[in-house]
This record gives sequence, C-alpha cells and structure tokens, in this order.
Amino acid sequence: MTNKEDDYDAIVELNDIYPGAGTFKFGNNKTECQQQITLVRLGEKSANCAPFRDFKDDPEAMPVVGRCDIAANWGGSPAIVVRTTRVEHVRFCDVTEEMAQAESSSYTLQGWQTSKEAYFKRNGGWSDDMPLIFEFFEMVEDLEGRSL
Repeated sequence: MTNKEDDYDAIVELNDIYPGAGTFKFGNNKTECQQQITLVRLGEKSANCAPFRDFKDDPEAMPVVGRCDIAANWGGSPAIVVRTTRVEHVRFCDVTEEMAQAESSSYTLQGWQTSKEAYFKRNGGWSDDMPLIFEFFEMVEDLEGRSL
C-alpha cells in the first residue's frame, strides 16, 4: 500500500510523461471506482458521463479531445491513463444505445437509463432533459504493477 506522498510523487511523474493530465476517480465510492477501472482494463468501458452541472464550478475538469488523464484508485494511487477521443453534449433522454454500451458493455439503453437515473437522483438530482457530458476515451497505459 502506498502512502499519500508516494501517490503525489507518482502523479507528478505521470504529469511529466502526460503533460496537462488531470487526475480523477470513477464512481463515488471505493467499490464503484475499482469496478469501473476493471471494466476499462478489460476493454468493456470506453466512455463516461457526468451531468453538465458537475463542471460548472470546475471548467478545467471538462474533458478535452486528445488530452490524457489519470484515473486513480479510490485511495489516490494512479491506476490507468486514458485519452479522450470524443466529447458529446447530450440530454439524458437523447443518449443512444451505443453511448450506453460504451459506458459499460453490460448495459442496454434501458438498463443504463434505470441505473443512471437512480445514480443522478442520489447525487444532485435528475431530469429526463438534464444536460450531460459524454466522454469517449481509450486506455493509453495500465499502471498496475508499474514502478513509478
């Protein structure tokens, strides 16, 4: 297990390799975070979405096509590096089957809608026409086992 200073040093080193990279965590708890990292590693997740409201106070966190970002484990240590390949502004009601499946290959559109509606209701509110930022990405580097 690494300590916070080791995590910070690893992030700094990765920012030298991937200039401009931000650091983020998937999900809003340890279990969700690790499950989503695993899905990316398995090639079963190549997109993420968030309500537009999440970027209102932090516009620098908005995904940018071509930029690499570091997905951290829940404890803060770097897990994977992803590169944004496409960003779409879309209302919840306009999300397509392709988008839902990119967020997780196990989703159908209906399953995605049910899951995300519940998630958004728990985390700030939901409406059928709420604006979302849908980010498509590719994994650039898996940091598991890498000595940073």
